[in-house]
Amino acid sequence: MDLSLSPEHEAFRARVRAWLKANVPKREVGEPSREHGDPARVRWLKDWQRTLYEAGYVAMGWPAEHGGRGLGIMEQTIVNQELVAARAPQQIGMMGVQMVGPTLIQFGSDEQRRRYLPRMLTAEEIWCQGYSEPGAGSDLASLKTRAELVGDEFIVNGQKVWTSNAQIADWMFCLVRTDPSAPKHRGISYLLIDMRTPGITVRPLVQMTGDAGFNEVFFEDVRVPRRNLVGELNQGWQVANATLAHERNMLGSTTRTQQMFNGLLRIAQTHQRYGRPAAEDPVVRQKLAALMIRVEAMKYHSLRQLTDALKGRKPGIGASVNKLVSTELNHDIAALAIELLGNYGPLARSASRVADRGIWPYEFMFTLGLIIGGGTSQIQKNIISERGLGMPR
Repeated sequence: MDLSLSPEHEAFRARVRAWLKANVPKREVGEPSREHGDPARVRWLKDWQRTLYEAGYVAMGWPAEHGGRGLGIMEQTIVNQELVAARAPQQIGMMGVQMVGPTLIQFGSDEQRRRYLPRMLTAEEIWCQGYSEPGAGSDLASLKTRAELVGDEFIVNGQKVWTSNAQIADWMFCLVRTDPSAPKHRGISYLLIDMRTPGITVRPLVQMTGDAGFNEVFFEDVRVPRRNLVGELNQGWQVANATLAHERNMLGSTTRTQQMFNGLLRIAQTHQRYGRPAAEDPVVRQKLAALMIRVEAMKYHSLRQLTDALKGRKPGIGASVNKLVSTELNHDIAALAIELLGNYGPLARSASRVADRGIWPYEFMFTLGLIIGGGTSQIQKNIISERGLGMPR
């Protein structure tokens, strides 16, 4: 594994750093509110992603013909690292850019790529994922939502649940059962559904964070044009797994973990514990060191994956390792931050004496959800043990 950067890459990093220094907003609109459906915040985040895209820093690895820059993984890694260092806002359209976009590049038709990819890159259209259902979460292949092909349209009926950002999404990439008589991993198709289609009802679910980022989505005789089918009819499981691999990489991002750990260090340096900065307490230092070791191990694992990708090797189970390690690590980072904030640490954002704007109780609850979502830690351990280590089922 070669960790050194070429002079060209160093020069690229310098350009990215200079651009971010001049362009990163100083403060996110709506802080401390983080309401998912706040129109002003959504608009502000869309504008930020468009600005970032126009500067050439979104989906840099996508082929130029699809709106990317055709650059390498190393350039994207450098941009990710600099976004963390600059404390830049999130990109609101990442579910499109990092999940369904690469899937359409691999499996979509030319018409689908021309129609959808440009609007993903600029966040003009926001996407949500229609996978989980009541009774079909971890066992995704048990999904029941039906789509009957009538002429040139699918008629969709059923329910999805835990659908992130459905209340602000313009489109959903959705798994539906199109052949109920087939074995459960077959007879599934992958559809792109306009969220404004008559017959769709979205009901927000209030989470333990206090936000309503998840939703229930109901379909009642929803008509979807056949041209919105991705891949072959009844062969959607293969397409879905490609999207899931991209999701694990997104959830297992080292970028978010490093941002959280940097925030934890800031608290340790600025908050008092027994009359001195918490960072000077030997017990705290030991806990910080233990977390830092895990953060560094995760970064090196990501660099190993990066090396494999640069050498053309298949990623294997690396995405599952990333997802498992990062989501549990992020939860532990939030737990220590709450501990360091003392009695005020657990207070919610709305409390009068809230500490550090109530970010950490929110993150503690939110990251617990991520341990469950996108394939639980138990599911990831099964994948790693069976597919990676060759252990029996």
